[in-house]
Amino acid sequence: MIRNFYFLVVLAYCILSILAARTQAEDTFRDRIAPILERRCLSCHNDQQKEGDFSLQTATSALADGHIAPGHPESSRLFEVITLTDGKAAMPKDADPLSPEEVRLIRDWIAAGAEWPEGSKLDVRSVIDKNWWSLQPLTAVELPKVDRASNANPIDIFIQAKLQERGLQSSPVADRLTLIRRVAFDLTGLPPSVDEVDAFCSDDSSNAYTKLVDRLLDSPRYGERWARHWLDVVHYGDTHGYDKDKPRPYAWPYRDYVIRAFNSDKPYARFVEEQIAGDILWPDTVDGIEAMGFLSAGPWDFIGHSEVPETKTDGKIARHLDRDDMVANSIGTFCSVTIHCAQCHNHKFDPITQEDYYRVQAVFSALDRTERKYYHDDATQRRYVELSKSRSVLDRELQEIELSLRKQAGDAYTNLDQRIAEADESDDQGANRSGAFGYHSAVAKTATEEKWVQVDLGERTELRRVVLRPCYDDFNSIGAGFGFPVRFRIEVSDDPDFKNGVGTLWERHSETFSTDVTNPRLQQFATHASKEDRVAGRYVRVTAHKLAKRSNDFHLALAELQVFDASDINVALGKAVTALDSVERAPRWSKKNLTDGHFPTASSNEDREKLVAERESLLLKFADQDSLRRRQALRSDLASVDKKLKQLPAPSLVYVGGIHYGKGNFVGTGPNGGKPRPIFVLARGQVTQPMAEVTPGALSALDFQPSQFPNSVHSNEGERRVALARWITDLNNPLTWRSIVNRVWLYHFGRGIVDTPNDLGRNGGLPSHPELLDWLAIHFRDSGGSLKQLHRLIVSSETYRQSSAHNAEAERIDSGNSLLWRQNRRRLEAEAIRDAVLAVSGKLDLSMGGPGWQDFVIVHPQHSPHYEYGLADPEDSRTWRRSIYRFIVRSQTQPWMTSLDCADPSMRVDKRNESLSSIQALALLNNGFMLTQSKHFAVRVANSSEDISAQIDTAYRMAFGTAPPESHRQPLIDFAEENGLAYLCRALFNLNAFTFID
Repeated sequence: MIRNFYFLVVLAYCILSILAARTQAEDTFRDRIAPILERRCLSCHNDQQKEGDFSLQTATSALADGHIAPGHPESSRLFEVITLTDGKAAMPKDADPLSPEEVRLIRDWIAAGAEWPEGSKLDVRSVIDKNWWSLQPLTAVELPKVDRASNANPIDIFIQAKLQERGLQSSPVADRLTLIRRVAFDLTGLPPSVDEVDAFCSDDSSNAYTKLVDRLLDSPRYGERWARHWLDVVHYGDTHGYDKDKPRPYAWPYRDYVIRAFNSDKPYARFVEEQIAGDILWPDTVDGIEAMGFLSAGPWDFIGHSEVPETKTDGKIARHLDRDDMVANSIGTFCSVTIHCAQCHNHKFDPITQEDYYRVQAVFSALDRTERKYYHDDATQRRYVELSKSRSVLDRELQEIELSLRKQAGDAYTNLDQRIAEADESDDQGANRSGAFGYHSAVAKTATEEKWVQVDLGERTELRRVVLRPCYDDFNSIGAGFGFPVRFRIEVSDDPDFKNGVGTLWERHSETFSTDVTNPRLQQFATHASKEDRVAGRYVRVTAHKLAKRSNDFHLALAELQVFDASDINVALGKAVTALDSVERAPRWSKKNLTDGHFPTASSNEDREKLVAERESLLLKFADQDSLRRRQALRSDLASVDKKLKQLPAPSLVYVGGIHYGKGNFVGTGPNGGKPRPIFVLARGQVTQPMAEVTPGALSALDFQPSQFPNSVHSNEGERRVALARWITDLNNPLTWRSIVNRVWLYHFGRGIVDTPNDLGRNGGLPSHPELLDWLAIHFRDSGGSLKQLHRLIVSSETYRQSSAHNAEAERIDSGNSLLWRQNRRRLEAEAIRDAVLAVSGKLDLSMGGPGWQDFVIVHPQHSPHYEYGLADPEDSRTWRRSIYRFIVRSQTQPWMTSLDCADPSMRVDKRNESLSSIQALALLNNGFMLTQSKHFAVRVANSSEDISAQIDTAYRMAFGTAPPESHRQPLIDFAEENGLAYLCRALFNLNAFTFID
């Protein structure tokens, strides 16, 4: 019986082991092998396209005829063709060879038996099927044959052709009041004034509408209106988002750049290129710098970047997600492709591979988000760039000379340089020059719980002094002196357990901290041994018998424990540390940090000057006369350039995507000269599973340019971005030109020709008028990329100008109005409603540019800000500027605006929701902003006349551009007399005619 039991146990163990091994083998194939085969081999070797009569799509085809010989890599044709011979591999043909790591993975997989999970078929569709309408080249489109005048707007010809196919006709042209309200809101986001309505409606000239359109396009309000659409798409915000959602005080220059670009009718290609590589292509212009706010427009994880180093997994994830946002924003905005879906695997619907995705990530691999200095005018910016370039050239030559001298000076120079760097990074509040803060004990519930930490000097040593260096914790602005013990003693012994031969070097009973003129909380605690006692020992221990208070608990923390011998050498440096307990959260907290030589200081200028003089004297010992003369000349020239730089006015700041020269955890690539980080294809998108390294490039599904950028292996980060910008704006890139004309069409008709403006792929919609879309794309591209010209073409068409009236017969045939037999009635967006309220009340402030206005009060600004909208004053006139200048918070959106379907700034919004709810009605009726502006509207109306009937006419005309119908006049008068003029104005704001345009 017992024997049978053991037999069953062994049998179960064997079965479980076999199953575990099989599961592991299947995981290896799915996570490691399949992605390589799909990405690098399957485009040619699949069941439909068997190049060399060889398919790798299924196990049956792959294992046939010796292509893969399980257990025998050397006998496998697959392994043979991917192996380098004389630096070359037979496959992949006309492409980069597989990386050594990829080759090794395939070899090991074959050697282990080439396990191929039953029924597993590799995904070839996304790799090879490029036959999709949006990926096809733009080719000339002939106008369809319709019974129209020869000078008809081409848009109308295409629309009429489709309508005639279905037996439909266009609706008649809308009346003039409807037209001026429609086009005014579409082009400027504001209602026309009473005078403007009267002037247009009474203008009998044949070009009255043309003059109206030209005036609206020339208005600075145009740029404000269309910038709001653009900022939706690029998910612009004035706070970071994520957990702490801290403000971005210098994000707004990008918003002003977009407004300025639209108002100046900047050619679209230039507009695109500035936002990806403006600082490289046009560094001496304001636009070239401010446009880089595009790359930093989206959310950013403050904790993941500033509090977690890049060496840790969470830090890698944060930076990976940051690059992912730049990739999605760049390709999604300009090309309307969902490339970010290929982060973990080949795109499930579109021909976008993982390798494509990570090639684009490599373009941005050196970038972080940072505040950059610049000037608001081109002349000063140009001067700044010139001087900065001169300084860079001079400094580079000087560094070459000094590098030789430094090498000769050796460790002595390195030590002095480090000490100067420590002094430079110190200030009145202290600083950490590395991510290693120090030693941190486990927390205690009471202050009197004893903690100890000690260093092993390696041998018995005669001691001269011991120095304790306090910590500086930059988490939540805790600051200097963090964790320094209130009462403690310092002991020395040859016994590591401190039970025998213990000598007390110092015992501190006082609870007052010794003072220092620079920073009392960074004052070192030093104790000197008596010459008579000649204190010696191998171990030095610090024991805290009253701990420092943390928040609701207590602990011991020290940045550094220094032990100096009779020659005044720190013999504790790098030595082993033990402790009663320890918080091990490397690199910030660890026992080894206690003797690593890193600690915050508060050095005086005098100390620093002495160190600099000492370093200079050391270098001069190794310089010959020629080097001395050239060095002196270069330093003189540098001083001259620096003087000129100081004579420039104080620079401004803008929050952009750029090289970050940070400290602590958020170092960026600046200290590494802006060198791009290596980017790898990640198995299942996991930063812990890197596979082959990639070089920068773009989408391989489009072949108008190579998908791998020329010379990309050795290119610097700026060249990479320029290459991507030029790839996007290439005249042969069909996605770019189709995307932008479709976006513009959307905002004029309420839906795009493709009703998924962010996705022109298989998961998106199909174009309702594909020929029209291509004709517009080509016309826009070939006429210089003028957005104003595109607007003029669209709004001048009869299709745009037709009535939105219902037609039952047409509705039966085309209920969704996809063929545009009428104009679509649309509700105004939240910003347009708010701006219209201010315009009608007479309180709209048209001041342009600058920091955004805030309709909230920030609570807890230092930690995790809370943006309290309920505490704002609706009578604060600073908030009566246009909505485009509103300070946009990601985590706590404005409640009134949100109820009206305002865009979520954490998402890339291609088109607004258009919902109808009771919450919206209540918001428009009772919100403090509406109540306040209704009162101001009433005052404006009351000042126009004392007659109630005339006041009703004035109020109605201000709100809707026309007098009220006679049937409405008396009820309106009765309502005003009973409830007051302010209530009447409030009611007018709530009519559909105010919030909808026909």
